[in-house]
Amino acid sequence: MKQILQSLKTGATEVAQLPIPAIKRGQLLIQTSHTLVSAGTERMMVEFGKASWIEKARQQPDKVRMVLDKIKSDGLQPTLEAVFNKLDQPLPLGYCHVGVVAEIGAGVAEFVPGVRVISNGKHAEVVSVPVNLCARIPEPVSDEEAAFTVLGAIALQGIRLVQPTLGECVVVTGLGLVGLMTVQLLRANGCRVLGLDFDKSKLELARHFGAEVVDLAAGQDPLKAADVFSRGRGVDAVIVTAATKSSEPMHQAALMCRKRGRIVLVGVTGLELSRDDFFKKELTFQVSASYGPGRYDPNYEEKGHDYPLGFVRWTEQRNFEAVLDMMSDGRLDVKPLISHRFGIDEADKAYELVGGSAPSLGILLKYPGLEISPQARTVRLRTKSDSVPATHSGKVAVSFIGSGNYATSVLIPAFREAGAHLRSVASSAGVSGLHAGRKFGFDETTTDTKRLFTDQATQAIVVTTQHDSHAGFIGQGLRSGKHVFVEKPLCITLDQLRELEEALSSLPGSGTPVLMVGFNRRFAPHMQKMRTLLASAPGPKAFVMTVNAGSIPADHWTQDPATGGGRLVGEGCHFIDLLRYLAAAPITGWQRTEMNSATRDTFSLQLSFADGSVGTVHYFASGSKAFPKERIEVFASGRVLQLDNFRKLRGWGWSGFSRMNLWRQDKGQRACAAAFLEAVRTGVPPIPVEELLEVARVTIEAAGHARASS
Repeated sequence: MKQILQSLKTGATEVAQLPIPAIKRGQLLIQTSHTLVSAGTERMMVEFGKASWIEKARQQPDKVRMVLDKIKSDGLQPTLEAVFNKLDQPLPLGYCHVGVVAEIGAGVAEFVPGVRVISNGKHAEVVSVPVNLCARIPEPVSDEEAAFTVLGAIALQGIRLVQPTLGECVVVTGLGLVGLMTVQLLRANGCRVLGLDFDKSKLELARHFGAEVVDLAAGQDPLKAADVFSRGRGVDAVIVTAATKSSEPMHQAALMCRKRGRIVLVGVTGLELSRDDFFKKELTFQVSASYGPGRYDPNYEEKGHDYPLGFVRWTEQRNFEAVLDMMSDGRLDVKPLISHRFGIDEADKAYELVGGSAPSLGILLKYPGLEISPQARTVRLRTKSDSVPATHSGKVAVSFIGSGNYATSVLIPAFREAGAHLRSVASSAGVSGLHAGRKFGFDETTTDTKRLFTDQATQAIVVTTQHDSHAGFIGQGLRSGKHVFVEKPLCITLDQLRELEEALSSLPGSGTPVLMVGFNRRFAPHMQKMRTLLASAPGPKAFVMTVNAGSIPADHWTQDPATGGGRLVGEGCHFIDLLRYLAAAPITGWQRTEMNSATRDTFSLQLSFADGSVGTVHYFASGSKAFPKERIEVFASGRVLQLDNFRKLRGWGWSGFSRMNLWRQDKGQRACAAAFLEAVRTGVPPIPVEELLEVARVTIEAAGHARASS
């Protein structure tokens, strides 16, 4: 299918060929009819992409601080690689979408195939969208009109925050698409409206919709106009829908308002506010969150949990429905807002308008219709003549499930460098899979994950998806005879662990597929050196692992016990495995102490080992990101080892060893990938399966209880 992507590095847009997206539980697969280019938002994205590196940095000072902190802890080269990898990823554009439901995901009851719907889907021939971000289109509303619904909901939410009453006078600053719809919805609400803009054609449309207007380009004074408009009392409210770096619209809004007036920011402006402006009049200022309640709440948007109507009357979806109702009965007229129409193949012309100086308003993109078939879920990236079969090249053919940031920045490069033949890369939406496929030279990209398990050319599968899916993919892989490398953790529940144990026990003794977890730190050069040194130290050892993990928002998927397993299961397993490796003895007991917090991600875990060794993992989410992330200290037989952030290893009391420093951080990812590929060739796993199961069990049990276990 065709989809519009933008490069954050250069600002260039392209119509790329992607596999149609996968459909998940609670989603609709929608065949696109029209999409609307949001000129304001998408112009900002294009301009950001075209900006120089210095200008990009100026626009995102918070990101610059994060980069500087990472340089201090990890070094310059790894930080630059991470930044460039992030900017290299394409951005799918668009969020004003109309189409017909082609398929419904599990758990969907309120929609059926064949129904026309709007959604916040991207500029693509087929999209997959959660149900709470979709709404049915009433019969009188055309597809072209319906394409304005999402922008209309943005306008409507700004109005809801203003809480206008019949007869109030309201100023709308900025008469783009959102501003002009705001004018109409305010008029339908019984308000008098004054519109401000520099564009004569937009002012004329606002006048047509019943507003009085101020021509800023002609030098008309908005403050005097507002004073006359409000009969000398000051306006009741101002809705700012402009897009500018200047703070002047906010200053003007405060001066226009009456005492206890309301100001709502829907657009984007500078926010250098004068306290005096707001203090004397006791003004209310609020920033509108896009389409309405539910926006940016993963429980609402992704998991489909609706808010109770009796407590939250207007949500994103119900705002969509309200806008469509206003279109249906003629109180919201968007036909005059359409300035251009293009086919999806002419998208470059649309974005020339968006980024240029020629006048435009509502730019519609039309789609010819794409047949949804199994073949449309896979896109070949290399011709058969370009791709040498792995069986002929002697390389292990590897397919990836998941192509997120860690996969594209670390794992895929590691496997390529280790000599793997990159066969197929699967992703749910298709965008990240296409990017990874083109960048690293995969044969194909797909959104049909199941086909990887039946693909005769694939020998091994690498799983880099959300944690709750790991156990299922491992089971599928082993049953289909594929070797499996899974990025940690192995699984997140004891039930999943039992199922994996049963699956492993049912495999034939000879020719058993290799199973490995990405415990890369074992393979780091510093760890190899420490293991060698410790082998010469008799008796039990004491380990102290300190992890300055940094905070992650409570609503991040890794914090969700059902999806990510929490941070102890999701990341803490790395450090449990590392101490297990250094001790070279089974774990016989554990005890966890945690700091009282909602996320439970600051804790200390004490481990005991069969040889009498003890270890402590301090995992802290409350530290500074400028401080190095990881330190491990080992005390053994009158000797000490200390490793800082996988860059500097120091020793005290060791004969012939005092230090081992690297120019750049090396956590062992490349060596880990190489070890797995060698295991596929030899059949000897680099980490015994028994150890993988042991570490998984200890981790899951420790995450579920805060008491000793033995």
